[in-house]
Amino acid sequence: MNERSKLHVAFEIGVILKGLNGLLELIGGTLLLLFPPSAIQRFVVGLTHNELSRDPNDFIATQLRAAADHLSVGGKTFAAIFLLSHGVIKAGLVYALIRDKLWAFPWAMGVFTAFAVYQMYRYFVQPSGWLIALTVLDVIVILLTWAEWQRLKQERHM
Repeated sequence: MNERSKLHVAFEIGVILKGLNGLLELIGGTLLLLFPPSAIQRFVVGLTHNELSRDPNDFIATQLRAAADHLSVGGKTFAAIFLLSHGVIKAGLVYALIRDKLWAFPWAMGVFTAFAVYQMYRYFVQPSGWLIALTVLDVIVILLTWAEWQRLKQERHM
């Protein structure tokens, strides 16, 4: 497999991961709209109970609990709209990228850059390992998207 093929496969994997992330955002946003904060908190407590009984410092479980404990009605609505809008935008861009629509590449890079900048802002306001992981994924996907865009433009002009 040559270098160009490796980059293409990495691009496809990155875009699929972004698509899965968008799908999870759509599911999460929908669930936030459907259930009150108290139901979400009870669900998270039930979900994390076993893990926290074995490891009271489990990072993921404690982060989920903290988020659920601080979820207000206004915060829930904002989070739902935020997740749904991110999910719809990502799903649309991922679909266009997978179909090699050239117009989608600069849009995707711009949107993913905006998401990464916002995530870094959020990180400095409220540090979270998840935000760092998502931002690193975004930066990698941005670079791979740029490389794939260049490849497609060159291929189509030959």
